[in-house]
Amino acid sequence: MTGTTSLPTTDDLRARARTSLERIGVTVPDGSDFRARTPITGDDLFGLTAAAPADVDEAVTAAREAFLAWRTTPAPRRGELVRRLGELLRDHKSDLADLITVEAGKIRSEALGEVQEMIDICDFAVGLSRQLYGRTIASERPGHRLAETWHPLGVVGVISAFNFPAAVWSWNTAVALACGDTVVWKPSELTPLISLACDRLLARAADEVGAPRDVHRLVLGDRAVGERLVDDPRVALVSATGSTRMGREVGPRVAARFGRSLLELGGNNAAVVAPSADLDLAVRGIVFAAAGTAGQRCTTLRRLIVHRDIADALVARLTAAYTKLPIGNPFDDDTLVGPLISPAALDGMQDALARVQAQGGKILAGGNRRLADAAPRAAYAEPVIVRVDDQSDVVRQETFAPILYVLTYDTLEEAIALHNDVPQGLSSSIFTRDQQEAEFFLSSEGSDCGIANVNIGTSGAEIGGAFGGEKETGGGRESGSDAWRAYMRPATNTINYSGRLSLAQNVSFL
Repeated sequence: MTGTTSLPTTDDLRARARTSLERIGVTVPDGSDFRARTPITGDDLFGLTAAAPADVDEAVTAAREAFLAWRTTPAPRRGELVRRLGELLRDHKSDLADLITVEAGKIRSEALGEVQEMIDICDFAVGLSRQLYGRTIASERPGHRLAETWHPLGVVGVISAFNFPAAVWSWNTAVALACGDTVVWKPSELTPLISLACDRLLARAADEVGAPRDVHRLVLGDRAVGERLVDDPRVALVSATGSTRMGREVGPRVAARFGRSLLELGGNNAAVVAPSADLDLAVRGIVFAAAGTAGQRCTTLRRLIVHRDIADALVARLTAAYTKLPIGNPFDDDTLVGPLISPAALDGMQDALARVQAQGGKILAGGNRRLADAAPRAAYAEPVIVRVDDQSDVVRQETFAPILYVLTYDTLEEAIALHNDVPQGLSSSIFTRDQQEAEFFLSSEGSDCGIANVNIGTSGAEIGGAFGGEKETGGGRESGSDAWRAYMRPATNTINYSGRLSLAQNVSFL
């Protein structure tokens, strides 16, 4: 592969992060419990202080007290807080994007896109604050009315991952606040700086509109901090984003105390490429979906299921595109692939490649480590294309790295069977100009994923639709559509204005 870009120094990155934090109003951290790190060079930036168990308990207590007042605030007034947050996000878009790139390694355009996603969900939630609709239901009894109403749920615990360190928080927080909930946020310990910035902007917004400061609390730290939130009975909803392994632990623990959980877990996403596909369109969509964010999106394209008649032609075009992907400094406008989050992620990628080759897979492009001399503590790798004959155990597992497995099919039914034959069910797509194929893929007999696209890749969802998946992806829905219902509790109301007591189902009593 060609096009490696040079890297900034750790001092440059530290200075850039410091400047962004100070412009937002965050005091640069100086703790000793854990370190903020940059995957660009693999070096530490600042020391931070982790929340102790008592700190987590205090945060939940404060959020619970704030909820008792916040739930009585009219929803459109709650929307004013979210509107002001959105305005502040706009004002500090560049600074926030800098922090995302420094901490998560995202290329500049993707970091800016993540901040724009935060702004967009604030716009959505402001409108939502005037549209928390219930319904009127026909009653079988004369002089009676049935109604469905929705009420704030309580404290929402948000546990977010490194790959979208701010957007996922905003999906939950903007909607939860509009719904009348309060939030306690435990971000990934890999991305604490952007969380400090978001928390500060929300605190400023709360002060400016007169909302309780404790509608949002931030708790930094490792797994133990998250477990404290998961087990606290005062946390009505735990929204957790991460691996399927994490979800297997979080879900039962929340359920054991009869709490609610909203899980956004692993994805092993596939695209079907039909014989009628526009290959120019398909190549662009596939490369972004598979190599964007260095393969570290939950919606990253990991399996490509191509009709046998066009497989060689498509693979040749993809291989040519992969050889031209610039890898390196994510602040460089020409870079398309930044670093993996850590050397451990690179180890997982190399292990998966070794295993799939042992099972007969053939590497067609990429797979090598890059910039090892320039940044020995960082992890840069070439996105890789692997031709495989079947879906082995390696292919059926999610490796959080830029590996694209290519399989072939003969009939659409075979393609969909391959597509659905994995434990995960997040995102999917089909490239075709055949309307019948497209509609079949979107039908109940087609993709079994929460997201199903036509003539676009698996990643890059808009906030207007609900985001989430089925099977081991967890079943949760966040962001748009009616995902707001997860953050509220429904009540069915019966209103008797008849002056007589009538019982349902014609029951006679007294």
